[in-house]
Order: sequence, then structure tokens, then C-alpha cells
Amino acid sequence: MNWGKWIIVSFVLFAVFIGILVVICVRQDISLVSKNYYQEELAYQQQIDRMNNTARLEEKPVIAFTGQALEIQFSQFNNLEGGEVKVFRPSDPRFDKQFILHTSTETIQRFDIRSFPKGMYRVKMRWSMKGKEYYVEQVIIL
Repeated sequence: MNWGKWIIVSFVLFAVFIGILVVICVRQDISLVSKNYYQEELAYQQQIDRMNNTARLEEKPVIAFTGQALEIQFSQFNNLEGGEVKVFRPSDPRFDKQFILHTSTETIQRFDIRSFPKGMYRVKMRWSMKGKEYYVEQVIIL
């Protein structure tokens, strides 16, 4: 073969390579951290206020994974006006789950997470007490 044929073969192979890359990139799932990412970003000052309120608490909630349950220990559950716990998996939103916090005289609330696959999760706890809102976030590994 002469040089002209090798140049044409190299251009064809390069075009095939670029075509394969385009197909792979188009099929790739690109998802934001949250479906309402932009709305949440606009309301972030409220989130900063919640985190500051949590920082001022004398006793903060303790979030832990024990066996087959997510356990939240907090002595102020009796003062709870409302709240929720979101278990968020950054790599796959299909495994996100939300639990409701209940007013209770108990200091521990447990939530079943046996069906969750192993991996990294972010636990986002948001609650209100005495007219103020609070927020804490923690990473857990199952």
C-alpha cells in the first residue's frame, strides 16, 4: 500500500472513533443532584439559616446506621412540630427515600433501610421546633 491509502484509512478510523464517542455520550444519563436543583439554589439563604439554628443547639441529633435501621437519637423529639428525614443516594436517585419524624417522648427514632443496596448515602434531616427550622446533613455508608 502507498501513503495515500494509509492516510485515508487513518481518517476513516478516526471518524469511526469519533462516531462511537458521540453515541456513548448521547446515551449517558446526566442527572442533577436534585430534580428541583435551581429552585433549591434560589432558596439557599433559608437553608443557611436552618444550619445556623442547628449550630446554636446545645444538643444536636445523632444519626447512625445500626444493623438494618437508620437510627436518629435526639432528646428534643418531644418539642418537635414537624420534620422529615431524606435518605439521598447521589449515584442513583431510584434509592432516595423520605421518612416523617414524629413527636415522641422517646429519644430515638428508627427507620427501616434493609432494602437499600450498599453504598454511600446522605441523610438530610430537617425539622422545626418552637417556630424555628433546623437542618443537619450527614454521610453514611451502608
